[in-house]
Amino acid sequence: MELVVSLAIGVLAGSGVWLLLRPRTFQVTIGLALLSYAVNLFIFSTGGLRIGADAILGRGEVGTLAAFTDPVPQALVLTAIVIGFATTALLLVVLLAARGLTGTDHVDGRERER
Repeated sequence: MELVVSLAIGVLAGSGVWLLLRPRTFQVTIGLALLSYAVNLFIFSTGGLRIGADAILGRGEVGTLAAFTDPVPQALVLTAIVIGFATTALLLVVLLAARGLTGTDHVDGRERER
């Protein structure tokens, strides 16, 4: 399971960085989103990966820390998802306004010479 999560983090981070280096603003926006997903998945995996574990204690049970995952990374990722969604929405609005004002969607504001 750890190998699959590690490969997913690597693919998301690599794709995000590659898209960040593209000349169009929409590709940069998608690259930022993919990179934030990779960071969120990394933070989530630091809390421990458990499959089939109960989320809460039953009535009368005594729990140990070894049987449960850490809830702090889950709370951090949930907050990061909300902030990332709002930031992406704001970036898309700015992208549309810049496209309307300049007539191009290149990062530097001009088309490549052919």
